[in-house]
Amino acid sequence: MIGDSLGSVFSRFRRGIPVGDASLGLGVMLLLGILIVPIPTFLLDFALALSFTASILILLVSLSLKTALEFSSLPTLLLLLTIFRLSLNVATTRLILSHGNEGAAAAGQVVAAFGTFLMQGDVLVGAIIFTMILLVNFIVITKGAGRVAEVSARFYLDAMPGKQMAIDADLSSGQIDEKTARARRAELQEEIGFYGAMDGASKFVRGDAISAIVLIVINITVGLAIGVMRTKISLENAFSTFATLTIGDGLVSQIPALLISMAAGIVVTKGATEGKVQGVLSGQLGASPGLLIIAGSAVGLLSLLPGLPTVPFLAIAVLAGVLAWHQLNKRQVEAAEIPPPPPDPEAGRDRPPSLDPVRVELGYGLLDLVSNGTQPLPEQIKGLRRAMASDLGFVLPSVRIQDNMELGPYNYAVALKDISAGTGELRPMMMLAICPDEREFPLPGEKTLEPAFGLPAFWISPAQADAARSLNCTIVEPASVLTTHLGEVVKDNIAELLSYAETQKILSDLPQEQQRLVADLVPGSITVGGFQRVLQALLAERVSIRDMPTILEAVQEACGSASKAIGTIVSHVRMRLARQISDSLLGAGGFIAVIPLSPEWEDTIGSSLVGPPDDSQLVLPQDKLQEFVARLRSVVDAAVQAGYRPVLLTSGRIRSHVRSIADRIRLNTPVIAQTEIHRRAQIKVVGTI
Repeated sequence: MIGDSLGSVFSRFRRGIPVGDASLGLGVMLLLGILIVPIPTFLLDFALALSFTASILILLVSLSLKTALEFSSLPTLLLLLTIFRLSLNVATTRLILSHGNEGAAAAGQVVAAFGTFLMQGDVLVGAIIFTMILLVNFIVITKGAGRVAEVSARFYLDAMPGKQMAIDADLSSGQIDEKTARARRAELQEEIGFYGAMDGASKFVRGDAISAIVLIVINITVGLAIGVMRTKISLENAFSTFATLTIGDGLVSQIPALLISMAAGIVVTKGATEGKVQGVLSGQLGASPGLLIIAGSAVGLLSLLPGLPTVPFLAIAVLAGVLAWHQLNKRQVEAAEIPPPPPDPEAGRDRPPSLDPVRVELGYGLLDLVSNGTQPLPEQIKGLRRAMASDLGFVLPSVRIQDNMELGPYNYAVALKDISAGTGELRPMMMLAICPDEREFPLPGEKTLEPAFGLPAFWISPAQADAARSLNCTIVEPASVLTTHLGEVVKDNIAELLSYAETQKILSDLPQEQQRLVADLVPGSITVGGFQRVLQALLAERVSIRDMPTILEAVQEACGSASKAIGTIVSHVRMRLARQISDSLLGAGGFIAVIPLSPEWEDTIGSSLVGPPDDSQLVLPQDKLQEFVARLRSVVDAAVQAGYRPVLLTSGRIRSHVRSIADRIRLNTPVIAQTEIHRRAQIKVVGTI
C-alpha cells in the first residue's frame, strides 16, 4: 500500500514537472553537491573536460552571433558556469590538500597533465606563466568586459524613454502598425534586461578570478604545511608536488574562465553591430584595397631594415598584397553582375508629396504634450481611433503629429488631406475648467471657449482643479482638449476619409461566410464606388457601419427594385438599421426626444421638390426658407435648454432635404424618418415645427 502511494505521488510529480525543468534542477543540485560531497578523481576528470567543452562552445556561439540579443541566456549561463568552476575548484582543493603527498596525480589526470605541461620541469617558469594568464584574465579581459557591460546598461537605460517615444511617434504617423509596435517594445525591453543582466553577470566572472587567486594561495601555503608537518616529506618535494598540483588546478580553472570572459567581452562589445563578428571584422578591416596596399608596403619597408628578420615581414607584405588584389577583383565582379537600373518613366517629373489623411500640427510650446502628462497625446489619439472603430465601424487613418513653426507657440491645427479643418489654442501647464454657469465661477483663470463644442470655459492652474470640481465643473487636460477637438473634426468630415481603397479593404476583410453575398452583389448589382457612396452617406450622419451583414443585405434588397439610385438605397439601408439608429438616439430617460414637422411644413417642403423622385431637388422660396430655419432654431434650442437631446422627425420623402438644411446651418441635430424608428423604441414629443 505504501509502495502504491509512493508510486502514485511519483507519477503525479513526473506528469506535473516537464523533463527539461527537472533536468535543469537536478543539474544545479549536482553542482551544489560537489561543494559538499567528495568526488573520485575519474568523475573530477570528466567534470573538468565538460567545463572545457562548455567554455569552448560558448565562445564559438559568441563569435557566430548576428546580434547580441540572440544569446540572451548568456547571463544565466555565466552564473551556472561560475558555480560549476567554483565547485570544481573546491573539489580539486580538497583532493590536493588531502592526497597531495601521493604525487602529481592526486587531483586527477587532467590537473596533473596541465601542471606538468606548463612547468616543463621548472616550477618558477610555470608559476610566472600561470600568473601572466591570471593577470590577463583578471585585469585585462574581465575588468574591461565588466566596464563595457556597465556603461552599456547605463546608456541603454537612459535611451529607453527616447526609443519608446520614437516607437509611439512611428505608430501615430502610420509608419508601423500596432503589431510591429508591440514587437519593437518587447525587443526594447529585452535589450534593457539583457544589458542590465550582463552588467551583473560580469561580476560573477570577476569574482571567479578573485576566488581562483585565493584558492591558489591556500593550496600552496596549506599544502606545504600539511606536506612538511603532517606527512613528513621534505620541503623541496612538498613544494614541487603542491606547486605542480596548484598550477595545474589553476590552469584547468582559468583557461575555461578566460574563454568565458572572452565570450562575454565579445557579446557586450558587439553592441548594436549587425552581422557575425568575423564578417564584420573582415568587412571593415579588409574592405579597402588601398589601405591594405599601404599597410603591406609599410611592412615590406620594415623587412629591408638591418637587423630585422626579412622573411616574416616580407611574407606578411605579400599576404596583404594578395588580399588587396582579391578585394579589387571581387569589386569588379560585383560591379559587372549588377544590372543597370531600368529607366524611370517618371524621371524628370516633379512628383507632388503625398497627402496626410489626418494631421495634427503643434506650435513649439505644445511639443511636450507628445511625451509628457499622465496620457501623452499619441496614446490618447490611439484611444480615439479605437473608440471610433467601435462606435462607427470605421478605422480612422493614422494621424501624423508634427511641429509647425508658423503657428503660435500654444496654437494647434487639425488638417484633413492637407486642408485646415480646425484650430485651437491650449495652455500646456494649465487645466481647462468647463462650467455649467460661467457667471458664477469665482476662481481666478483665463476665460476661453472649449474648441470642440464652443462651450465657455476657463484655463486654471492644476492646484485649483479640486476647487473647480466642487463647483460642478468638468476638468480636462490640454492633450484631452486637443483629442476631443480632433475627434469632432474627424466625425464631421469622416465621409471624406472613406476612400475607394478603404471600401475595398472593408469588403475583402469580411468573414468567409459573407464573401458569397459580396460576390453576388459587387459588381453585378452595385459597383465598389456605389457601395462607397452608400457607406459615406451613412457615416456623414454618424450612423455606424459595423453591422456590415445587414447593410449588404439591405443594399441587395434595394438593388433588386426598379430604382438603383444611391438616395433610394441609403433610405432602405437606414430603414433596415432602425434598431441601431433608434438605440443610438436614446436619451438619459430611455426615450427618443423627437421634434416632428407639422403637416403644413411637410406639405410645403414636399410641394417644393422638383425633378424625378430618385433625384429630386428642393426649391423653397427664400422667405419660406428663412421662416423654416428660424422656427427650426428656436424649437431645437428650447428642447436643448430643457435638457433633452432632440431629434428631428420627418417623412422619408423629405428627410434628406431637411437634413441638408440643418447641416447647412450647422445644427448638430439628427434627422430621421418615421420608418427609421424601431417599433419597440419609446419616443417623446418635445416640440413641433
